Amino acid sequence: MKKRMFFPVLFSAALICASFKPQQTQKPPVTAEIHWYTFQEAFNLNKKKPKKIFIDVYTDWCGWCKKMDATTYKDPVIIKLMNKYFYAVKLNAEMKDTVIMDSVRLVNPRPDVKGSTHQLATSLLNNQMGYPTAVVLSEKLALMSQPIAGYLPSENLEPILVFLGESYSLKESWEEFSKNYKSQNPSK
Repeated sequence: MKKRMFFPVLFSAALICASFKPQQTQKPPVTAEIHWYTFQEAFNLNKKKPKKIFIDVYTDWCGWCKKMDATTYKDPVIIKLMNKYFYAVKLNAEMKDTVIMDSVRLVNPRPDVKGSTHQLATSLLNNQMGYPTAVVLSEKLALMSQPIAGYLPSENLEPILVFLGESYSLKESWEEFSKNYKSQNPSK
């Protein structure tokens, strides 16, 4: 009789144990993203609620631009800083759209010609066309720094966003700031 009871209990215990899987520790998926605006949207929002504007000048054919979209702009720290301090703008340097800033109209002078550059991009980059290039404007739409050309990994972009976003540029030099900066990314 004891043997008959032992096997069903053992079998039930084995089934119960088999149904439990050890919990795997996974990082929660990043659901937040940078809220990207068009330049026109950021310009209009800035009139109502002034905020610095970060402009990512890119082209559709730029490989480094795509890499930055896939890496740097997916970093949770970059997402947090960008959304906190800036109206973030994606500006295609070869776009065909007209941008109107109050009474000023900016256009692509040859929209049907491949590689023709929009006047806004040319103006922001001081005719130094290279992609990607980041441009940061103050709340009053003044350049806060020289355009920052080239691919920026998140560990290089993060201190720039803090330096300009928190207006450290008014208190200390970039050299002083960057020497003492501690990353907000726990893995760095």
